[in-house]
Order: sequence, then C-alpha cells, then structure tokens
Amino acid sequence: MGCTGPKSVIEVRNGLTFLDLIVIQIESLNSKYGCNVPLLLMNSFNTHDDTQKIVEKYAKSNIQIHTFNQSQYPRLVVEDFMPLPCKGNTSKDGWYPPGHGDVFPSLMNCGKLDALLSQGKEYVFVANSDNLGAVVDLKILNHLIQNKNEYCMEVTPKTLADVKGGTLISYEGKVQLLEIAQVPDEHVNEFKSIEKFKIFNTNNLWVNLKAIKRLVEANALKMEIIPNPKEVDGVKVLQLETAAGAAIKFYDHAIGINVPRSRFLPVKATSDLLLVQSDLYTLADGFVMRNKARANPANPSIELGPEFKKVSNFLSHFKSIPSIIELDSLKVTGDVWFGSGITLKGKVVIAAKPGAKLEIPDGAVIQNKEIHGPEDI
Repeated sequence: MGCTGPKSVIEVRNGLTFLDLIVIQIESLNSKYGCNVPLLLMNSFNTHDDTQKIVEKYAKSNIQIHTFNQSQYPRLVVEDFMPLPCKGNTSKDGWYPPGHGDVFPSLMNCGKLDALLSQGKEYVFVANSDNLGAVVDLKILNHLIQNKNEYCMEVTPKTLADVKGGTLISYEGKVQLLEIAQVPDEHVNEFKSIEKFKIFNTNNLWVNLKAIKRLVEANALKMEIIPNPKEVDGVKVLQLETAAGAAIKFYDHAIGINVPRSRFLPVKATSDLLLVQSDLYTLADGFVMRNKARANPANPSIELGPEFKKVSNFLSHFKSIPSIIELDSLKVTGDVWFGSGITLKGKVVIAAKPGAKLEIPDGAVIQNKEIHGPEDI
C-alpha cells in the first residue's frame, strides 16, 4: 500500500488510525470491567523507532502499552545459502523479521512474558493490527478457561476471496495448520476449493501464557519453515519464516473456533480501505460494525487499478468515499477521479480510456453501468 512506516497508523475512519481504534477498544474494556488489560505491540527492527514515537500520544490513556521487537535474521543468498550480510551487504536490507510465528520466543526473550505472568495474567489474544474485526470476545475466553484449552485459533467460512488462506487439518492425530505455501503445485487448486476446505485461519489466536513459557523453554515449538523468496539489489535471496498459527499442534487441548465473518475485517489493500471507510460500516467505542442497512451478507467485491494502489494516491482520487450499501461489485481502471456524494449500486465498471482523465461528478448515482467516458454517466 506504499506505507513508509507502520501500517497501523493509516487513518481508517473519522481521522482515527488502526492503533487509535485498538486503544479505544481496550480502554472501554478496562473501564467497563474495572480491569487492567495491557496492549503489547510486536515490532520488527524496521518499525520499532516509528512505533516508539507513535505510542507517546497515548501516555495519558487508561491503558498500559508495551512494545517489543521480534527477532532479526539474515537473508540467505539462494545461490549458496550463505547469509547476505556475510557477502558484504551490511545494511538493513541484509536482514528480515522471520514472520509472526516468532511472537512466542520473542515474547519470552524480551522479558514481557515473565512480567505478564508475575502480574497474574493467563491468556494473550494475538491478532494482526490491520484486522478491524479482531476484538476481545469474553465468550471465547470463558470457553477456553472452562475447557482448559491452551490454544485457540479463530477460523471463519471460506469464500472465493479467501481461497489462499491457511486451513485446519487433522494430521498424525493432531490439529494442524496447512498453508498454501506448503501445498505442492499439483494440489493447489484442490487446496483452494471452498467445498473441500470450508474454513480458513483469521490469525486471531488465544494462547495460554504458561503454556508459551513451557514450550519455548523446552525449545519445543518446531514450526514448519515457510520459504519466502525475495530479491535485494538484483540478488535472489530467501527468507525463512514461520506462522503463529502453525504452533497449534504443540499446545494441549488446542482448538479451532468457527467465528462469524465480522471478526475478520483485514485491510491488506486500498480496496479493503474503501470498504471500511464507506457507509458500509459505522463506528462506536472504537468498534467497526457493519451497517444493518446492507441486505447482502457478503461485502461488495472491489478491484482498483494500479493508480489507486498506494494509500496517498487512493485518498487523492476521492473527494469523499462513495455510498456502497447497495453495491455488488466495482472495477476501476485508468485515471478515474471521484467527486463527493456519489452512490454506486449493483455492478459498476469504470474504465478510463488510455491517457484520458475521467471525472465522476459530485452526487452521481451509478447503477449497473459500464462507464468509459463522461457521455456514459
């Protein structure tokens, strides 16, 4: 999305960032129940300094915020598997953070895990900061405590938009996570089938802190390695990463819980940002909720061209975000600019002619139309 700093500081709604919303949610939790739930932010060496500056704005909030860094590994040169820094690349580009599976040893190594245990904390709720649906649900927590589940992965029904998402399988007598990167090429289409694999991992995880300590101390979290090929200054390199969901098979009484789609609202691209900034959602106490006026349970599918890929470009192309309550699908290509108060309904395709600027006027209502020039509006 063209972010130069942490993605969690993108403004989502009403001038509030992902991080603002998370802080408001935890503040309301703490004031409602008279408790002291802290917020822990895991950074990489790339985002640490920026995050330290950002969290200063919450100094007066009713919430303790801790930051810690995940590990820093050297990228490996594909040619001979030697670490890139050994080849003379001593810049930051020679290193990488090894995926979110590193959350467990990093929590332990930085001392935060022991500090939490000493305060009597029992469970940690782990989620991606860009998932606006990842909020604390006490029903889930209560279930885990009653059933002594050390680990819980929230899964949700797979749609055609999620065919690449990791899924839970039963293998060697244990519940395990299967990621698309682990699937041989000839079986990828089978993996993507929403009939065969009906659920996928939201990456909302609940984990018992004592269990994390036990497993990290015993060096027992032997998660599958996911190779991630990259290129640095023309040199082909490998990053060896792990996923936090893959740890499920090492914990006692680990479970997956099938949750409603509302708990999975990630913002991975500007098309997702359009959804959450629109009238399709409302905001209350830091919680982003779906507008009840939308009859269709599924969200509209939105495809934006490369002109909209970076957040700054995306924002500059809209005077205001259109109303999309009754939209089924939107595809935008070319140099398209949106005025204010626009309403989109049904299936809409807006494709500017090559080299031409196409402006959608203020207040336009476009329903089931294909637009290539001003004459089509």
